[in-house]
Amino acid sequence: MADIGDDLPRALPPLWLPLVAGIPLAVCLLLIALPNIGHGLATASRILFLPSFLLWLLPLTLLQRALWRRRSSAPITVAVLLATTAAMALCVRLGVTVLAAAMNESAPQGVNWLYVVRGLEGPWLPLIAYCALHAVVNYYAQFRSERERRIEAQALAREAELLALRYQLQPHFLFNTLNAISSLMANDRPRQAQQMLSRLGEFLRATLDGARGHEVSLADELSLTEAYLDIEQARLGERLRLQWNFGPDLLAARVPYLLFQPLVENAIRHGIAPRSEPGRLDIRVEARDGQLHIDAINDVPQGADAIVRRSDDGTALGLRNTRQRLEKLYPGAHAMDAGLDADGRYRVHLRIPLRSDAAEAGA
Repeated sequence: MADIGDDLPRALPPLWLPLVAGIPLAVCLLLIALPNIGHGLATASRILFLPSFLLWLLPLTLLQRALWRRRSSAPITVAVLLATTAAMALCVRLGVTVLAAAMNESAPQGVNWLYVVRGLEGPWLPLIAYCALHAVVNYYAQFRSERERRIEAQALAREAELLALRYQLQPHFLFNTLNAISSLMANDRPRQAQQMLSRLGEFLRATLDGARGHEVSLADELSLTEAYLDIEQARLGERLRLQWNFGPDLLAARVPYLLFQPLVENAIRHGIAPRSEPGRLDIRVEARDGQLHIDAINDVPQGADAIVRRSDDGTALGLRNTRQRLEKLYPGAHAMDAGLDADGRYRVHLRIPLRSDAAEAGA
């Protein structure tokens, strides 16, 4: 099967680049001619190589670029270039033959082909060397183009995966919230249901805003999380107790969009909601050693080992989604752990690079 890249046009360097790269070869020809100064025909022939070499550079470059654009196979390209450069070198040697006859002040009596062919390597090798140098420049341009295209394709794939993970959260959250509203209505609590619908509208307007990137400030993320917690508070009432702990100097820190919502949803749904008595949810954010450490710690119901094992196995959608998003956003620069603490509470700990809006603006 042909590679998709085979259907794309080959990248070529600017026309001037291989011509400039040929300058060292021209300098070498000039240096080779210096020891022959004062030796009559040898000096003239060596000096003649330089202007003839410069004369052939442009047509040889155009020919090689044309072969590259036509995607000619390597054997055909090599054969065409060898034949062309041989013809160019032959022309130079014929010029040297004419020059030799002129310096002897006698009209040439035919062409001495043995003399012409014997010195053919002199002008031919620099032309072949230039073709090889031009090929290196072309292949380097192709390599850079392929690498940039692959990087762009990987970035687009990563963007699509992040968007898919992000959109996965919204219907999941909406389904759970509508179930909660239905439960409130069934229990004859219309005022709480109305309040919940109002906060749900505000939350959805914020989460469906397509202008947001994959990272937002901690202040914006906390505002979204509070809107979600208000919904859960309306459902659970005094059974849900919240405690926040974060420094005011961290409000500009960048965090993944909708990072907290699946964490607190998992804590409430699997930890606090099943309890018969009130439960506490602690959210802590602190900076240490250039990293942002985030903890969501919640009480669990008695005998909740099965629920905890299910969350630890990564089958809970919110935690699995969060783990996948962190792997895409911060490959090799993040950590996520979840499990029971020594005090019997369930903890989700995240570590991500510490970046802030202020730092990016000053960069």
